Amino acid sequence: MRQRSLLAGAVASCLMLAAPATFSQSVNSNLRGQVTGEAGPAADTEVVATNQATGAVRRTRTSTDGSYVLIGLPPGTYTVEAGDLTSTVTLSVAANATLNLQPRPESIEQVVVTGVRPAALDVRTSEVGGTISLREIEQLPQSTRNFLEFADTVPGMAFTTDAQGFTSLRSGATSKNNGNLYIDGIGQKSYVEAGGIAGQNQSRGNPFPQLAIDQYKVITSNYKAEYGQVAGAAVTAVTRSGTNEFEAEAYFRYTDESMRAKRPAEKAPGEEKVDSQTEEYGFAVGGPIIRDRLHYFLAYEYKDLITPRVVYPNTNASDSAQFLPADVQSLFGPQNTPFEEDLAFGKLSWSITEDDLLDLSFQYRDEVQVDSVGEQRSAPHGRDVLNKDERLTLRWQHSAVRWVNELLFTTEKTENNPYPRNLGNGVMYAAFNRLPSGVVQDEWNIVEAGPAGGGDAKIRKQEGWSVANNLTLPGINWLGEHTVKVGVSYKDIDLTSQDAGSINPQFRYEVTPAGVAATPYRVDFNAPFNVPGQRATVDTDGKQYGFYIQDDWAVNDKLILNIGVRWDYEENPAYTDFVTSQAFVDALYADDPDIPGVQPWADRLQASGVNAADFVSTGSNRDDYKDAWAPRFGFSYDLNADERHVIHGGAGRSYDRNLFSLLSLEVSKAALSPVAVYFQDPATGQCYRDDGRACLVWDQAYFDQGMDALSQLPITTGSAELFMLNNDLKTPYSDQFSLGVSNQIGEWRTDVTVQRLLSYDGFIFSLINRYPDGSFFQNGSQPWGEPVPGYANTILGYNGIESRNTQVLLSAEKPYSSDSGWSLNLAYTYTDAKHNRKIDDSFAFDKPTIDEYPFIMVDTIPEHRFVAAGSIDGPWGLVFGAKIVLETPRPQNEVRDYGARPPDGSFSQPFAIEPPGTGSFLVGGDIWGYRTVDFQVTKEFKVGDFSFSARMNLLNAFDYENYSTFNILSVGSDGVLDPDLEVNKYGDSFYVPRTLSLEVSFNF
Repeated sequence: MRQRSLLAGAVASCLMLAAPATFSQSVNSNLRGQVTGEAGPAADTEVVATNQATGAVRRTRTSTDGSYVLIGLPPGTYTVEAGDLTSTVTLSVAANATLNLQPRPESIEQVVVTGVRPAALDVRTSEVGGTISLREIEQLPQSTRNFLEFADTVPGMAFTTDAQGFTSLRSGATSKNNGNLYIDGIGQKSYVEAGGIAGQNQSRGNPFPQLAIDQYKVITSNYKAEYGQVAGAAVTAVTRSGTNEFEAEAYFRYTDESMRAKRPAEKAPGEEKVDSQTEEYGFAVGGPIIRDRLHYFLAYEYKDLITPRVVYPNTNASDSAQFLPADVQSLFGPQNTPFEEDLAFGKLSWSITEDDLLDLSFQYRDEVQVDSVGEQRSAPHGRDVLNKDERLTLRWQHSAVRWVNELLFTTEKTENNPYPRNLGNGVMYAAFNRLPSGVVQDEWNIVEAGPAGGGDAKIRKQEGWSVANNLTLPGINWLGEHTVKVGVSYKDIDLTSQDAGSINPQFRYEVTPAGVAATPYRVDFNAPFNVPGQRATVDTDGKQYGFYIQDDWAVNDKLILNIGVRWDYEENPAYTDFVTSQAFVDALYADDPDIPGVQPWADRLQASGVNAADFVSTGSNRDDYKDAWAPRFGFSYDLNADERHVIHGGAGRSYDRNLFSLLSLEVSKAALSPVAVYFQDPATGQCYRDDGRACLVWDQAYFDQGMDALSQLPITTGSAELFMLNNDLKTPYSDQFSLGVSNQIGEWRTDVTVQRLLSYDGFIFSLINRYPDGSFFQNGSQPWGEPVPGYANTILGYNGIESRNTQVLLSAEKPYSSDSGWSLNLAYTYTDAKHNRKIDDSFAFDKPTIDEYPFIMVDTIPEHRFVAAGSIDGPWGLVFGAKIVLETPRPQNEVRDYGARPPDGSFSQPFAIEPPGTGSFLVGGDIWGYRTVDFQVTKEFKVGDFSFSARMNLLNAFDYENYSTFNILSVGSDGVLDPDLEVNKYGDSFYVPRTLSLEVSFNF
């Protein structure tokens, strides 16, 4: 375990220091104060701050009133000197401290600005969020070694581990895609794939080596203008650097199935535990190359996982599983999925002069995993996923007496490429729910065998370089004191997306009590089409521009105003230069064949308020969005000018971006489109559905020759699925409002904040198909068999997803001190959130347009969430840590028929269901949907400069079953929504069962 010298001063005394202003940058910290001599303020006095670890020196001179400011100091402990006066201060990430030097003994203070909340670091701020300290990273129990796991100790944040081991970090009701992670001030945004952070979508891996993280800050809303490409949480982390002392450490962590309880699926009758394993190790080294001048740091981490999964039939078709052949039935039950990851980070830090600091760093991520196994997908039907991320950063900071300039140059290369585990035919077994007339009402998958389909063969890449410059001008006096920061940035980024491959057709067979049908009823595959302007793999040379100006204005010793504005602009030639196929445009505006001589087909859309011309691109009628101006305003008012009671609030706008993987579908989908072909029942000569798709006589050559035979079918030569984007696409954004109060009560820091987040212009796809009279529903059915003549279904992409989120955030922290020997953080979040489309779902085919969708409770966001985390020094040198997480059930969003018959003619309606609670905690009934109690205990042994630590984590100590799958028994009738759900006790669950993991580490 890493050790850091934490100054054991009284944090409360730090908070009571008078501060004329406190302002933060992305990563570095600011120090200001006043120097007073025997005769009063010491004007024109040199102030020298020396980093105790690296020897780096920063100088400035006091103003006429004795005040000084040092901007852009790397986090660390500093000795500050002014004449004969000396003091010590410790700065944390993006923090601000005040240090006044006076000619009396008590002026030699120790000011500790560490802790875990901005209220301790920078109480006079309008930003809403918190800081995760090094002690939390070291002393709290952890299941993943993903440093972001600790972020959920900040109110409003949730870190989730799902049944596949995939991790995600979410803020409030926003999509995980809306967040951004900044490493040493550099955004790690994913531009092509979902997930928010590059490489983090559907991954069991970590975005960055935890050994290389010193501390980080989480901002949930009202971030300052320097933060861009984010509409959710902004996480800014500072990395470790080498020092004047050589330091090295290593760790090894292990657990397997013998050290855990059964997962819910393994508790099914006749099931045993499947193999599972977590094996992790890593090391870090750092030290001087030239003392006080040039230092190095290197970290490496390896992760090897075997994650258990379970394959089971759809609950509606579970009775049919017994009719499958024995070899197919053997696919059910527990399975395991392997994962491997290599992470590395290295940094050189060179203090060229006292005024110039040069950092050169690299980061590397390489992981391979098997995923998409579980539920109805058998192990052979999974995917192999290659996930890589490589980045290089060069940073030059020049410090003058009255200004600081930071110049950044970066390169990045990220790719995420899933692919089926094998090549060949996939076989999917299904059960039908037939009406008395014999019409198939529902089809339910029992199991998916053989290789996965072409839709699982994807390419996601982003590669490019960027340059950014940030200039900070402190100490501008006009009606108070201003610190002005101005920044510009440019990024040249190549984006690549491929949505599917023309491989592995999927044949579907009906299963009845008589067994498996002799011939399939359907085959699905991706077929290539020759459509002008379309290509399966889409590349674009994107360019991103950013500008911001931020003024942090200390009006007086009580009031601070944070006023800023940001502008972002992105060029996407794949969107602006695209030309809609003329053949499709002709078909769209041709005479409607169902009502000839009455109207062109495009007029079917008028009843829905859709103008087809808004989606036809000529290659010159589109512009990239230029109006992404984001004003941001905040304030803090220190009631007594002593930082003990501070009212804070703010309002601002923040723009995110549209994912390229979605925008690229306009260019690629018609070149490689999904095709479904039905096969006649040999007994009746009929296909199982009559919805306009091809209905052919079965030929065994289709199965034996696969894609070679299927690609020759006439249906694949004259039809294609098209995606059309609106010609006036906007960039998604959120408006953020907050009001709160922070208090220092004895040793406790508390905060109460109400925040309101309104998100707009989320990207969505709807169906263009309409019936001849313009309606979208007839007898409750959508017009799947009514596409634009000569084409398969056409999908429209435009802006329209919205969410409305109100949260009450409560936090209380008692920080650690050596005197007390314990710390405790309490965080409670109340959420009232609604949206008009299921979170992270970009397709809306249940209504004519997104405008017709109702606002319902946001899925996956609990109404109440409580987190308690703390540590305590025990006897015999033991250190104990614990973390408790409680959530009420997370709502689910469904579209079902409960008898409502609105004017639009639809039968099935979108609605939200809150599942039943599955357990209690200490008192009360079964009100909780998620419960975990984790413990850790660490013992350190020291021999000279060498130390050895042994650590034990007990995760989910009480083996709470956090179910994530529910069976919907009914949803109501006669227009009355009355859902009835039951827990699938043998299905998937969040987090882990009770698990013991052991860890050893070495330091010298």
